[in-house]
Amino acid sequence: MESESTTPMQETSLALLYELAQVMHTVQNIEEALETSLDLMAQYLGIVRGTITLLSPETNEIRIRTSVGLKETEERRGTYLPGEGITGRVIESGKPICVSNISQEPLFLNRTQSRDLAHETLAFLCVPIMLHKQIVGALSVDHPAKKEESQKALLRLLEIIASILAHAAMESQFRMDARKRSPLVPPGFIGTSSEMQNVYQLINQVASSQATVLLEGESGTGKELAALAIHAESPRSAGPFISLNCAALPDNLIESELFGHVRGAFTGAHSLRKGRFELADHGTLFLDEVGELAPLTQAKLLRVLQTKSFERIGDTETRHVDVRIICATNRDLSQMIEDGSFRQDLYYRINVFPIHLPPLRKRSDDILALCNHFLRKFARENAHPPIRLSNEAMDLLQIYDWPGNIRELENVMIRAVLLAGHDSSIQVHHLPPHIQNLSRTPPTATLPETIERIEKEAITQAMQQSEGKLRSAAKILGITERMLGYKMKKY
Repeated sequence: MESESTTPMQETSLALLYELAQVMHTVQNIEEALETSLDLMAQYLGIVRGTITLLSPETNEIRIRTSVGLKETEERRGTYLPGEGITGRVIESGKPICVSNISQEPLFLNRTQSRDLAHETLAFLCVPIMLHKQIVGALSVDHPAKKEESQKALLRLLEIIASILAHAAMESQFRMDARKRSPLVPPGFIGTSSEMQNVYQLINQVASSQATVLLEGESGTGKELAALAIHAESPRSAGPFISLNCAALPDNLIESELFGHVRGAFTGAHSLRKGRFELADHGTLFLDEVGELAPLTQAKLLRVLQTKSFERIGDTETRHVDVRIICATNRDLSQMIEDGSFRQDLYYRINVFPIHLPPLRKRSDDILALCNHFLRKFARENAHPPIRLSNEAMDLLQIYDWPGNIRELENVMIRAVLLAGHDSSIQVHHLPPHIQNLSRTPPTATLPETIERIEKEAITQAMQQSEGKLRSAAKILGITERMLGYKMKKY
């Protein structure tokens, strides 16, 4: 009996599957194997774009792990939650989805902004990557397939390819989470950026010791959360955690708050009062905004740090305490020492183990995760239907400088949800005017002026993201280093 002849599509599929199997067996580097697989798919199947997205079991985020046909900036935008967009739905349900024409599909988010939906007529096919019935991620492609039968055949082929890639994808998923995983992620902290990973590592290193810690950083960066985490992971975790904001009280009350007073020590002292040092005995005392202390209080604080002893105001009895001190400041204490407003000897006492909390503008990779966290929190607390960010709003939030840091971001999200009402997504007009204005071009600008402004903004952002590395910035912008150097000189 003669075998039926194979079609060109079947021959192509067999050749592709053979090469993919070879790659999985011979390429040792997992990331390289996944990248090569997408390149082969582009070569054999004529896909316009392709992505492998992975689900993080730890953060529940879905991120593009590798791609073909996407720029690095477009890859970074490809972040989803389960159930969000087509990719999120595939990962949530474990079932493949084929969209015949992405320009006519309202559920297609185009979050990477890599497609011109007004002019591109493409099919979008997405299949789950599963191993032992566990969803690892998804494989998706943009394809110019016209016929429904062709799309069905391609979808079946993608499911086979996804099974071939499953082991490598799961290992890549594990490595991705291992890089993000830190020994200690403080309660309340959100973010897996490299800047925050460094903070988590330092917290873990110092928590088990008795060392005095100085937390530095702008207001709203999470210094108190860091102090709580250090206490929670320390041998003193069973003891009290007492905090005092040194900027919240006038100078004449700070000393009483720190050391306590006896009855009749001053006008209004009607009864004995224990100070924060006494209350924190065998625990941790967190002094926020320590740079605001008056010189006399600085001297008394130095004495307690040196001798672990003090007297209540109006009392002669010396009391001894066992307290770990964690200080925080948003001021430049070294500059204050030069100005004569902060004691150098006290600075050396509290700066045993400094930890810098980065401002939000330095950890833009965490902004989307923080936004989603605040949106879920608000929805949960107010019985509000789930709401998401539009691509345009997300872009503005990521380029804004956030002088108020995480506190400001949370307030912006709450305001946006209230303005959105029953809408399912937050749009640009739901954001504060000063953030909306980031997307507006002055009406009097000429075309050359507009192009120059956009170029300068893009170059500035790329240089910030790459921390001044020319090669990385050029890659982000999709131009050569030589061209970037020319434009930087021009502007």
